[in-house]
Amino acid sequence: MLSRSIVVQSLRSIRDRFFDTRRQRNEQSDGQGPANDVTGPSLDNLPVDMQFLIMTFLSPQDLCRLGGTSTYWRSMVRDPVLWKYFLLRDMPLWQSVDHLSVPQVKLSGSAVLDDSEMQLDYMAEYLRVCPACRNQWRHQPRVFESVTSFFQSLVPVSEPQFAMFGPGLEQLEISLMNTIMRSPHVLPVAGLPQRQIDGIGSGISFKYKDQHRFNIATLYSTNRSERERARLEHLNLRSKLFIYEEDSESNIPLSINPMFNQVCQAVNGFIFVVNAETERGTDRGWEEESAQIRVILDPAVGAVSRPILVLSCVSRETADRRRIPCVTVAHQLQLSSLTNPWMVQDTAAETLTGLLDGIDWLLRHSGVKL
Repeated sequence: MLSRSIVVQSLRSIRDRFFDTRRQRNEQSDGQGPANDVTGPSLDNLPVDMQFLIMTFLSPQDLCRLGGTSTYWRSMVRDPVLWKYFLLRDMPLWQSVDHLSVPQVKLSGSAVLDDSEMQLDYMAEYLRVCPACRNQWRHQPRVFESVTSFFQSLVPVSEPQFAMFGPGLEQLEISLMNTIMRSPHVLPVAGLPQRQIDGIGSGISFKYKDQHRFNIATLYSTNRSERERARLEHLNLRSKLFIYEEDSESNIPLSINPMFNQVCQAVNGFIFVVNAETERGTDRGWEEESAQIRVILDPAVGAVSRPILVLSCVSRETADRRRIPCVTVAHQLQLSSLTNPWMVQDTAAETLTGLLDGIDWLLRHSGVKL
């Protein structure tokens, strides 16, 4: 992350240039050399490091208002180094990111912006992607989105179906699915499973906001006893959902197991559960999970526009928030390269925090009018 001293240094250079330009203009206009700075009690008079400290406590909206008070503050607030600092500082704290709000700029923690970065509008990018701002424009659909929603409303979806899979269903100490089944105050069960798929999958109907029914087909990697053994012994099992290269130890899937083709073709979208606990480290699992997502979203399996909700899940939320940030999960899974709508949502298996926000996004992007 950028150090505070680098940001203060950048702001100080902007301040010096601003007052040098003002001095030159005043000298040309009346031939008198004014004082170096503004006099009297003023926010402009504070040392630059104090000005920066004040800005770190302001919301994005308040920073924009501050930039509208004078030409001096407009120059200070538009500093790209300042907004890169805010991006790097705040992104790990965001609880969701999606295909519309993922940052499109280079977000290395280098101390100095190179020439290409100086051309980027970090302020505009921050305002586009930060949760406090994105909710304002997200609920203002563009014209073509309104037309699409209109035509979708002509084709009612009685009970949308989603397929849920991923290592976060099996590796965590607390089972996300078990908590959901025991939490009717969050998602009431509207229908129990009628059949199982080779012992590793079943469908359950839920009711959302007491009016919308939807079905989740939970697809595990293997049967319950094998899953529990793998969790306790920290084994990495091959998922029976996929086909792998013969005589290879790689867990990178090649295609979907034909047994599950019909299920994946019928669903309206997918839910991928990630183990977001920091203890998982930087293992090869990210490459395997990214490949699983791409195989499941293969156009040969179903419609190319089906959304995927990624639940960035931990067993429980702790005071120090020991979890992998959702923006890091999106980067590790290379979600930006997908053509499908996607969203990463922080979730806790113990309390189901964030789950309803994710379900709401998934239903809306599946054509369900909420």
